[in-house]
Amino acid sequence: MYGLSLWGDDNFKIKNGHLHVDYKSAPSLLSIIKQIRNRDIRGPILLRFPHLIHKQIDSLFTHFNRAIQENHYPANFFAVFPLKVNQFPGFVYNLLEQSEGLHYGLEAGSKAELVLAMALNPKDAPLTVNGFKDKEMITLGFLARQMGHNITLTIEGLTELEMIIEVAKEMPEAIPNIGIRMRLHSGGSGNWAKSGGMDAKFGLTSTELLEAIDLLREEKMLESLHMLHFHIGSQMSDINPLKKALREVGNIYTDLIKMGASKLRAINIGGGLAIEYSQSKHAKNRNYTLAEFSNDVVFTLKSITQNKNVPSPDIYTESGRFIAAPHAMLISPVLELFSHDYQEKSIKLKEQNPPLVMELYDLLSTLTPRNATEFVHDAIDHLESLLTLFDLGYIDLIDRSNAEVITHLIIKKALPLMVHAPTEELMMLQQKLQERYLVNSSFFQSIPDFWGLQQHFPVMPIHYLDKKALRPATLWDISCDSDGEIPFDDKAPLFLHDINLDEEEYFLGFFLLGAYQEVLGMNHNLFTHPTQVVVAIDDESFSFTEIQESDTIVNILSDIGYDGRNIEAVLKEKINTTPLLNATQKRDTLTKISLLLTQNGYLRTTN
Repeated sequence: MYGLSLWGDDNFKIKNGHLHVDYKSAPSLLSIIKQIRNRDIRGPILLRFPHLIHKQIDSLFTHFNRAIQENHYPANFFAVFPLKVNQFPGFVYNLLEQSEGLHYGLEAGSKAELVLAMALNPKDAPLTVNGFKDKEMITLGFLARQMGHNITLTIEGLTELEMIIEVAKEMPEAIPNIGIRMRLHSGGSGNWAKSGGMDAKFGLTSTELLEAIDLLREEKMLESLHMLHFHIGSQMSDINPLKKALREVGNIYTDLIKMGASKLRAINIGGGLAIEYSQSKHAKNRNYTLAEFSNDVVFTLKSITQNKNVPSPDIYTESGRFIAAPHAMLISPVLELFSHDYQEKSIKLKEQNPPLVMELYDLLSTLTPRNATEFVHDAIDHLESLLTLFDLGYIDLIDRSNAEVITHLIIKKALPLMVHAPTEELMMLQQKLQERYLVNSSFFQSIPDFWGLQQHFPVMPIHYLDKKALRPATLWDISCDSDGEIPFDDKAPLFLHDINLDEEEYFLGFFLLGAYQEVLGMNHNLFTHPTQVVVAIDDESFSFTEIQESDTIVNILSDIGYDGRNIEAVLKEKINTTPLLNATQKRDTLTKISLLLTQNGYLRTTN
């Protein structure tokens, strides 16, 4: 089942051997892919499902509003999406559509992101700005306030506060809300724990916070202080660091109000809400549910503020990974198998063969469930003897090849018979049969967090799921780099099917790729963003609301600074002036070059 019950969140189901989207008409992923490929689109395809964006947003708001109601919490819940997680229009426009009416806003961390947020953020939704800022970026924040946005500029250091004060003197009618990011003593957990704690990159210490309060008071701007912000790490695996951080920031909040920050009414808990990537129960990524997460936030802040007799704050979150990751998956065809996956046709017996080779052949012919284990042991022993004979010069290359092929076939034939009695020896034999599946995609482009951080992403075939998968799988991408590999991991093993690619196609799905992977993807070997397709599912069928094919070769070259059209012209000039071709051949070559330059950069001859 490929751990589907762990990471799938009821978004998919297996039916008749195919993986289906478990929503309304519930189409199979294979049927979706085939319709796309019928349009002569080849290579990897990134599927986006807007209904999964809506599901995540709705879950977030539903659980927090339930916790607020159950705890009689006297303030409100708000959320913004951090654009750094995924700025691609294929996602952002669907995000805005799916969150309509929920007052769901955007968070920007750069000038370009802020301009995008100013253009797209709903007027009735909050807009927050994080990250290091210069005067120009702060001025953009003031302009956003002039436009009517409910914007909060979160300062990361005292210098930024000084620049806000400077711009406020120039534009006193458009002062935005001010937020302060705290550098808490409390740290996070998981791969991104360094985002929190006293050594974090962002935020003010308690001493700097007091300086900021004094500075705001001197400038008569203390009433502009609206929000405290903290973040203890993306993909928080453990709930306890969050509880500790909430207690710390809750006490800071109450003290600041007592010090005169009378308009301080919001605590932004940042991002970090985890999703489950693991396909194995022993390696789960989080120890809490969304219900527990929301309950803890609401209950902790209510307890602290009521005990200190100050107004409870509105609660803000910036959970980007939780919202974006599930909506996108990459479907990639397997191009080739690169292993010693021999077939019987590879056996080339001679008129006279070494006795050990013939004994191996007899083992293959007479292997049964009862003798499978014994025959495997005999085959491995025979192979070792034959390899020694080859080194000594007593058998030739054909004999050696036959020994390797027949032993491989014996193990391959025995594995299905031995799989019901798993042993360490069985795992060892499976790894001997490890298959290398060459997939038509670039891991550097589509799964960079695996390459950079060894972050696991769920992988599974989207069909043949009614058949037992016994082949330990290493995945190779088509990039010209040995690091473009997802190796077989016996702690989180991936088993795939024995497929004859000359007769049938085989598609793999890479899931939960909607957060960070697109924006971090690198154009290694000039493989660019894969073809992206937005899929809308209704009660009857499905349709494609957007298809954006991967960049053409000419555009790829133009994007990195070459004049793509000039390169095309140079190629044509070289073809026209070569003495090696006649006029007809030149026309044919020009036609082929023109066609190839307008195709995307992924492999397409067969898949």
